[in-house]
Amino acid sequence: MAEPQGVQRGLQDVVALESRICFIDGRQGRLIYQGYDIRDLAARSTFEEVAYLLWYGRLPNATQLEELKGRFGTVRALPPPLVDQIDRMPIEAHPMDILRTAVSALAGFEPEETRPGASSIGGAQRLTAVLPSILAQFHRRRKGLPLVRARPELSQAAYLLYAVLDREPTELETRAMDVALILHADHELNASTFAARVTASTLSDLYSAVTSAVGTLKGPLHGGANERVMELLDEIGTPERVEEIVHGKLSRHERIMGFGHRVYKVEDPRATILREWSRKVGENKGDLHYYELLRRVEEVVHREKGLYPNVDLYSGSVYSLLGFPADLFTPIFAASRVAGWTAHVLEEYQDLRLIRPTAKYVGAVDLPYVPIGQRS
Repeated sequence: MAEPQGVQRGLQDVVALESRICFIDGRQGRLIYQGYDIRDLAARSTFEEVAYLLWYGRLPNATQLEELKGRFGTVRALPPPLVDQIDRMPIEAHPMDILRTAVSALAGFEPEETRPGASSIGGAQRLTAVLPSILAQFHRRRKGLPLVRARPELSQAAYLLYAVLDREPTELETRAMDVALILHADHELNASTFAARVTASTLSDLYSAVTSAVGTLKGPLHGGANERVMELLDEIGTPERVEEIVHGKLSRHERIMGFGHRVYKVEDPRATILREWSRKVGENKGDLHYYELLRRVEEVVHREKGLYPNVDLYSGSVYSLLGFPADLFTPIFAASRVAGWTAHVLEEYQDLRLIRPTAKYVGAVDLPYVPIGQRS
């Protein structure tokens, strides 16, 4: 059946609302958080500063930044009953299932933070601080490691590395993680952010909105593309096989993950930044295998299809080199994007209007009702 006239599949190019949080210039390849270019933020800022910027619309001064870091450190620990709940989950479960369940359950321990409105900023900070602890608790349990310590003196990036990997991260590793968190913190009305705003528009609470976002991110058409990139690299194996494998997939009309974007018509600026960090971390580890494969894949795909890299092409290589297993890539995305999700929820509460689009009906009308005994 032909597409009904006037319907935009996937709401592409439909302007659903106004926002001050994030701007994407798809033609110029620019990403702006609250007025600041992502290149400047990635080069000069920290994830804590960016989270503050997304929530409050301005960069923090030194005192405000220290207060936020202190808040993160204070609320990082999981309530013991939530630890017990995570420990009762099957270790074969996908970490995104654990994350979704734990975020929802956390609301029960924080009734003062669940009321919708401006006061939800406390819940936003709590969720941002605690998501690495949720991931770490599940991962450490399946690895037989002891309960994670909150380590309030660590930055979010350093804590995520320490808590999951059970070791002290180096300065370069911490900075690479910090940059990755900054780059993934927000991206306008992507599917999970829109889901969070729809939930918030019903005047539901922050934790319900973030639970909606986590569930949406779990879908492989939104999260998980970087896992598929790493699977491709493992299939290719050596640079000499790039042409053969990529051409074969393209001839079968298979999608090469990590390329193209609904909004960007040029290279995703996050990919530009992560390409350099893939090289830096690879050189530091003495292992440029992934970087060299990715550069070759990038060359072939652009030549054959004219497609540019997106953020997913290089992020998986950075995470792998840092030591994260592939099934934690999307949860790490969530540990960053939660800052953006909650910023959008807070903005939705400020200008509340129930999000209720209209569908163009294309089904039958005026069918005669047939009694059940006469139906074939």
